[in-house]
Amino acid sequence: MSKKYIAEPFKIKMVEPMKMTTVEEREEKIKNANYNLFSLQADDVYIDLLTDSGTGAMSSKQWAAVMLGDESYSGANSYFNLVESAQDIFGYKYIQPVHQGRAAEKVVMPLLVESGKYAISNMHFDTTRAHVELTGAKAIDCVVEEALDTVTYAPFKGNMDVERMEKLINEFGAENVGAIIMTVTNNTAGGQPVSMENMRETYKVAKKYNIPVVIDSARYAENAYFIKTREEGYEDKTIKEIVREMFSYGDMLTMSSKKDAIVNIGGLIGVRDDEELYNNIKARTIAFEGFVSYGGLAGRDLEALAVGLQEGVDFDYLKYRIGQMEYIAARLDEAGITYQNPVGGHAVFVDAKKILPHIPYYQYPAQALAIELYKEAGIRSCDIGSYMLDNDPVTGQQRQAELEFTRLAIPRRVYTQAHLDVVVDAIIAIKERASEVHGYEITWQPKVLRHFTAKLAPVKVEETIEA
Repeated sequence: MSKKYIAEPFKIKMVEPMKMTTVEEREEKIKNANYNLFSLQADDVYIDLLTDSGTGAMSSKQWAAVMLGDESYSGANSYFNLVESAQDIFGYKYIQPVHQGRAAEKVVMPLLVESGKYAISNMHFDTTRAHVELTGAKAIDCVVEEALDTVTYAPFKGNMDVERMEKLINEFGAENVGAIIMTVTNNTAGGQPVSMENMRETYKVAKKYNIPVVIDSARYAENAYFIKTREEGYEDKTIKEIVREMFSYGDMLTMSSKKDAIVNIGGLIGVRDDEELYNNIKARTIAFEGFVSYGGLAGRDLEALAVGLQEGVDFDYLKYRIGQMEYIAARLDEAGITYQNPVGGHAVFVDAKKILPHIPYYQYPAQALAIELYKEAGIRSCDIGSYMLDNDPVTGQQRQAELEFTRLAIPRRVYTQAHLDVVVDAIIAIKERASEVHGYEITWQPKVLRHFTAKLAPVKVEETIEA
C-alpha cells in the first residue's frame, strides 16, 4: 500500500507559473547545454530538483522580516538578531555569517588543514572536498558499510565508521589529521542521518587525539528529526533539544543556510568557545566576505535567516518535509525501483547503477539517468556519483564513486503531491526503456568541481556495447 501523502502545514499565498515544453524541444535544449543540467536555462525546466539549496519558499514571517533589514555596514541590528537566533539553536558562543556554505569552507578549511595533512569525514560533500584539496590536504571518506548497500534498510546510514576512523588517525599520525568533519545529514551517502550515539562516539575519539570536530550543518534539522523518530531515548525530546545535544559533540560548524534554514542565500560559521579561532575566522571573513557584521549578506537576508533557523526546527513542518520523500519512496517501491533505503531528509537518491547496469562508471550512469529525466518530463536532477568526482589530483585518472546516485532534491515548501507523481511516473517510463539509454563522455572540464560547468557528449552505441 502506498504511503499516505502528508498534507502541507501551510496554505499557498502566491504562485509562480511554470513553462511547459515538448520532448523535441527538451532534446534540443539539453544538447545545446552540452548535456550538463546546470547549463540549462531555468525557464526551460518544469520541475526543478537540481538542488534543495536556496530553492525553498520563504514564509510570510520571513518576507515580513526582509522589510526590517538593517543595511548598516557595521553593527546592524539584523546581525545581532541573527547571532541571537543561531546561539539559541546551536548553543555556540561565536557566530559568523557568510554568504553561503562554500564561503564558510573557504574561510575555515585553511585554518585547519594544509599540504600533507588529512581531513576525515563520514563523507565529504563536493565543495567541502574541493576546499580541503585546494589546501593540498587529502579528504578521506569514512562512512559505515551499510551506506553502500542501497537495498537493505538501516536507520543511520550516514554514520561515521568510528573504528576505521581511529585506525586512520593512527595510520596518518594524529598530528597530521587537521579535522574530523561530521556531515549531517550525510548528503553524499543519500541524505542519510547520523545517530546521536555516533556523533558522541566520534567526538570522544577526536578529543582523545586532540583533533577538532567540524559539523557540516546544512541539514541539521532533518538530522534531528530522524534522531527523534528513530533513535531510542529521543522520542520525547523537542527538535531544538536534540539539535543542542548534536552540536555539543562538535567544536565548530560550517553551514549552508540555504537548506534547513529555508533562505535563498546565506551561510554560517559557528565556534563553540575558542576565541583565538574565532578571531582568525573574523580576519579571513573580512578579507573574503565583507565586514564581520554582514559577512557578504544584505541586512534583509540576515533577518530572513534569523527567522528561518527557528522555522526549520518546527516538528510539524519536518514531518511534512520528510513525508514528501517517503511518499516518493513508497511509489518507487511499488514500481520495483531501487533507491538509497530509507530515503534521506532532503532528497531521494535513485540507484542509477541498478536501472542502467549496462553503463560503466566512466560513462556516468547517474548523469545519464538525470539527462533522460529531463528529456522525458522536463525534470532537472543531478548526478551524485563518478561524474561528480573530479579526477584524482595525483594520477589525473577518473575516480570511481562507490555509489552512483541520481539525486531528486526536493525544494522546501514548493511542490505538491501532483508534481511528485509526475517525477515518479517519468522514472518508471525510463526504466521500461532502460536498455536504450546510453552513457556520456566529458569533452571539456575544469580542474576543480567539474560537474558544474563540464561539457559532455553521448557515447556511441558500439562503444557502450564494447565496454
